[in-house]
Amino acid sequence: MKSVLAIAGSDPTGGAGLQADLQVIRHFGCHGMGVVSALTVQDTQKVHSVLPVFPSVVLDQLRCLVNDVQPDAVKIGMLASDDVVRNTSLGLASLPEGAPIVIDPILFASDGTALLERRAYAALIELFALATVVTPNLPEVETLTGEDASGRRGSERAAARFVEEFKSAAVLIKGGHRDGAPDDLLAIRGDAGPELHWFEGTRIEGEARGVHGTGCALSSAIAAGLAQGRGIVEAVEHARAFVAEGISNAHVVGGGAQLLGFTTSHRTAR
Repeated sequence: MKSVLAIAGSDPTGGAGLQADLQVIRHFGCHGMGVVSALTVQDTQKVHSVLPVFPSVVLDQLRCLVNDVQPDAVKIGMLASDDVVRNTSLGLASLPEGAPIVIDPILFASDGTALLERRAYAALIELFALATVVTPNLPEVETLTGEDASGRRGSERAAARFVEEFKSAAVLIKGGHRDGAPDDLLAIRGDAGPELHWFEGTRIEGEARGVHGTGCALSSAIAAGLAQGRGIVEAVEHARAFVAEGISNAHVVGGGAQLLGFTTSHRTAR
């Protein structure tokens, strides 16, 4: 069985963060491991407060774990502070060479609460150079690049910055915040410029109330696919189908956003 390490914040609702990552990783037939980077006080309606884990403890968790078990892929989510970002980078040096790294650059919660210190943005961008793929949503893209990514041309300009200036091997710009069809853009670094793949998206009935944890699920699903030997395009396609199905089967557990509904149709024995 392949193993995937998730480095992420804790979400007590289980709908996002480390708890959701581990559910998704297991759903794809992989063994999930977790390093906690932050604690949150939240429910399905909002994030009430955020407490980063001591940076040295994040580093100790990583070094201790990887010294014993070397993951086949890594998913990185919420990191909360600049010191946690830097210690995560130090810890990644212990990874086996070539292990895929998926970074979901979480800057804000859905309710607008900051989940990463503003002063940490530069350190996060430096971390992108280690990434197999970065998976920002449109607000995160626009915050980090300064580009208007609402249209296709703007998304393509922003994608070029991720792979050429930020040095990520690939970027998947998620279009869920886009007006109209929520198309996603995958850009892969190439010798002649970024190789672009547009994936058509459709709005799914029931999204109006909001569905919590879609970005976490998508990045974890991609990491699991890469761990199992899928190519980046195939891993993204498989993960997008999984999240779309999860949105279609979303369910209510509290007074706020819905949570993804997991099924068994995307389980794989690879």
